[in-house]
Amino acid sequence: MAANPSPALSPTPEEAIWAEGPWTHRDLAANGARFHTVQAGRGPLVLLLHGFPMFWWTWRHLIPQLAESDFHVVAIDMRGYGGSDHTPHGYDPFGLATDAIGIIRSLGHSKATIVGHGWGGIVAWTAAVLRPDAVRAIVSVGMPHPVRLRQATLRDPEQRKLSRYSIGFQWPFTPERALLRNDAEQVDELLRAWSGTPGWPDPQMSLNYRRAIQFRSSAHCALEYYRWAIRSIPRPDGRRYIKAMEVPITQPVLQIIGASDGSILPRSSTGSEDFVSGPYERVDMAGVGHFPHEEDATRFEKILLPWLERYARDSA
Repeated sequence: MAANPSPALSPTPEEAIWAEGPWTHRDLAANGARFHTVQAGRGPLVLLLHGFPMFWWTWRHLIPQLAESDFHVVAIDMRGYGGSDHTPHGYDPFGLATDAIGIIRSLGHSKATIVGHGWGGIVAWTAAVLRPDAVRAIVSVGMPHPVRLRQATLRDPEQRKLSRYSIGFQWPFTPERALLRNDAEQVDELLRAWSGTPGWPDPQMSLNYRRAIQFRSSAHCALEYYRWAIRSIPRPDGRRYIKAMEVPITQPVLQIIGASDGSILPRSSTGSEDFVSGPYERVDMAGVGHFPHEEDATRFEKILLPWLERYARDSA
């Protein structure tokens, strides 16, 4: 159960989404929608994509570190989240990858390295296949290659058990109400269940995520990602997507896995390398779960930054 926050800790949804820090908030137009971005630094572009049930703020530790390392770092609220447009459609991976490519272009860059967590990882994998000319390298955090994820969900009983929540998200209206009930308490429950760090998240962190999911129709839009993922399995669009994702990725790929992930088993990522023909590395972080970039931000940065120095610059 979520801890009861003190009134002093309670931000409004707007205060959580437009939090101040060593960054600049800026809206961009891409792929027919408006996206809220948080930017810092100059240099090669590193695009940060969050997962569920989070928003751009999940990268708050990493943004200043990348900026100090001479990267142009841009964290976005994904379509339907936070300060970005909450559109009625566009939550399939190809559409979301087109969002990311459009943002790269709107920022005035020809290429970017994409770092994606959870659903952001799916978008990173997809963008690398969809537009290899615009993606320099990708980092997938807590997310197998989409083909491996589909295989694991269908064939591995333990992974299927962990993924049961996504089945519950298929009902109309009821899942949104459950997600928002009691000040979005379910967000806190999911964060704790999927993490591998006792006491994570702290009350302030949990409250920020709970507040953000209550902004406009974020809860509904966030669930639309899962509705496409499940409902598309037998449909032609879902089969076309998986077929397209069988094309090997030629760019460098780094996979960072939490060894105690309560959402996606580490073994579900095994075999992701079969879909990569370029340089591939995998790091399993002991003692953390589905959110390694937050549960142990310092260790995560020590893994990520040297890899970016090798592969995320024009001289790579």
